[in-house]
Amino acid sequence: INDMDAETKEENIETQYGKLHCTMTGTPRANRPVILTFPDVGLNHKTCFETMFEHMDMLEIIKNMPVCHVEAPGQNEGAKTLPTGYTYPTMDQLSEALPAVLKHFGLRNVIGLGVGAGAYILAKFALNHPDLVDGLVLINVNPNPEGIMDSVANKITEWTHTLPDTVITHLFGKEEIETNHDLIATYRHYIATTMNQSNVSQFLRSYNSRGALEVERPVPGGSINVRTLKCATLLVVGDNSPAVEAVVECNSKLNPTKTTLLKMADCGGLPQVDQPAKVIEALKYFIQGMGYMSSASMTRLRSRTTSSSSITSFDGSRSRAHTNELQRSRTHSRTEEKRGRSHTDVSMESVSNSNMDHMISKSTEVAC
Repeated sequence: INDMDAETKEENIETQYGKLHCTMTGTPRANRPVILTFPDVGLNHKTCFETMFEHMDMLEIIKNMPVCHVEAPGQNEGAKTLPTGYTYPTMDQLSEALPAVLKHFGLRNVIGLGVGAGAYILAKFALNHPDLVDGLVLINVNPNPEGIMDSVANKITEWTHTLPDTVITHLFGKEEIETNHDLIATYRHYIATTMNQSNVSQFLRSYNSRGALEVERPVPGGSINVRTLKCATLLVVGDNSPAVEAVVECNSKLNPTKTTLLKMADCGGLPQVDQPAKVIEALKYFIQGMGYMSSASMTRLRSRTTSSSSITSFDGSRSRAHTNELQRSRTHSRTEEKRGRSHTDVSMESVSNSNMDHMISKSTEVAC
């Protein structure tokens, strides 16, 4: 059976922390991991991932790998309000609910693809169950707990904003909210009409109560028991995202031999929506670097030969109208960041197919 023709199964899976709504597409194979997705607060699997998964470039990946979309309790489209006595699970508990999903579908291992809160949950899952996770693609992951000032700001936002507005400020940066009106209006509409507001506020509160991810960068000759992600990890963030600093910090805490940071130029809070083709291309290389999809056609990157000796000129030539005024400050901040960083910072445009595997295996910052 072609995986694309396989039926899509939609199920509510009972776990010790409540029901997780899961959508399984394709047929699991013994020798292949399944892509397991987890969306951010205020989004369901459609509004978070559909733009990416329905893109024609994604077809090649889906043909090779089944996909399991997971949503936290009450976060699926059209969900009923959770019972009054229900205590919403913590981030840790949500990560511990995932083994029940794998068991239900008979999945041996997964490649996790998470955004924001979903990225945090999948990272926790991989820390506690390294044998079940082959790789992680984490978009907008924040390894830190809410600080006191963040907590106060969040409470004020909750009191003074509608829930959709609160979620919008979590998902998108200030400049994007002020300039990309169509996108923001679309997502405000999605949050208000496809999501149960009461359930979303409980998930948001749970995310804002998270602890630190508790990962530490292994040091050569240091302790072999350092708590870190054991699997290959790709961190993705748009350079106009509110999560940039958090993602860069997360990169500094992870194993440099297994982690790649992809910082996307002229890109906002949701890279997989804003520039799906680039995220898919990076995902293809990531999967290929893990030993799957070796014959995948990587035409988009392979055919590009743009010189990227100057990232700033590359960024400038690609800027969209609504980000022109941001280029100078971005160029300056990127220069400042590069001074304090020892690993490579290269443009994705300059990466040839032959050296991508090598690059994925090193701690690398890829700008694209």
